[in-house]
Amino acid sequence: MLEGKKIILGISGSIAAYKSAALARLFVKAGAEVKVIMTSSSQDFITPITMATLSRNPVLIDFVKGNSGEWNNHVELGLLADIMIIAPASANTLAKMAHGICDNLLLATYLSARCPVFVAPAMDLDMFAHPATQNNLKLLSSFGNTIFEPNAGELASGLEGKGRMVEPEEILEFISNHFSDQQILKGKKVLITAGPTYEHIDPVRFVGNHSTGKMGFAIAEVFASKGAQVILVTGPSNQKAKHGNITRIDVTSAAEMYDATLKHFPKTNIAVMSAAVADYTPEKVSISKIKKSGDELQLKLKKTRDILKELGKIKTKKQILVGFALETDNEEANAIKKLNEKNLDFIVLNSLKNKGAGFGFDTNQIQVIHKGGEKVNYGLKPKHEVAKDIVDQIIKTLHA
Repeated sequence: MLEGKKIILGISGSIAAYKSAALARLFVKAGAEVKVIMTSSSQDFITPITMATLSRNPVLIDFVKGNSGEWNNHVELGLLADIMIIAPASANTLAKMAHGICDNLLLATYLSARCPVFVAPAMDLDMFAHPATQNNLKLLSSFGNTIFEPNAGELASGLEGKGRMVEPEEILEFISNHFSDQQILKGKKVLITAGPTYEHIDPVRFVGNHSTGKMGFAIAEVFASKGAQVILVTGPSNQKAKHGNITRIDVTSAAEMYDATLKHFPKTNIAVMSAAVADYTPEKVSISKIKKSGDELQLKLKKTRDILKELGKIKTKKQILVGFALETDNEEANAIKKLNEKNLDFIVLNSLKNKGAGFGFDTNQIQVIHKGGEKVNYGLKPKHEVAKDIVDQIIKTLHA
């Protein structure tokens, strides 16, 4: 699975740097092209000539190559790699990555990378357990990076505990599975809705909600990373679609989202309706700004067309349809009612009673309820991790 893959292997200052030599050798043996970037302090633990020999490529350390004036282009490195892995990642390097400090070539390349990034921390147990390090790891995970949890055992200090960098063989297996997973949905067409809708009252005012689109965009990225071709219909959102397999369609109102979704649904294998679509829209829209007059303004609303219900009506047995339910009361009962009424394969339930879940947060906590009655509960996680859980449930349903 690694044949022809371009891998950047970053090495920071840690006694575990000796494992990077074995990791580079395993990657090369599996057919990957490996470029090694070392920090200055990592040279105290392993030599560049060792890594150059094992990777079969010159090792990069500084922004400028010797006295030649030739530039090591971190932007180009970050764009061309299929994956980047920093192993070992010291506490110092983790902190800099988490907070955007860019004082060496490795960090500059990390900040330029558009590819998946994997991080293998290595340090003494108290350093790893310190709240600062744990917060940095949570922050890095929220960015979408994959963290290899360190192993427990005897450390260089002589102490026993968690802090040992995972073994190269474990990393190789995980990375190989990562590339295998990239093709699992190849050939599938996926339709996703995201964000809010804005229902205009006049040219400057609207009825809306607090949805940011973060959840829907995260789901789109996961599907795209697994080889699917994704149509993302989104209401107003500042989120960016990064993967080349995603086609973004911007809409504003519930009516526009209805039209775009109904147009593309018949051609899709999977549809995930995560948008927070307005249930009501103004009956009349003023063509000019409504001027303030009197103490009250009466706004008459009418129901919008139910996108999910319409898709449920025309869904075939070969299609998978997933809906979302954001509830505040009788959460599970309301979600199950929606699941059944709208002919869904499963529904993703959010409760606003759960701290850190719902609109605007980088985290979410969900329950997946299948039409067959199976219920799967997840704890609070970053939304990109929640997106992986949802896509995994869809893959499971697809192959049931």
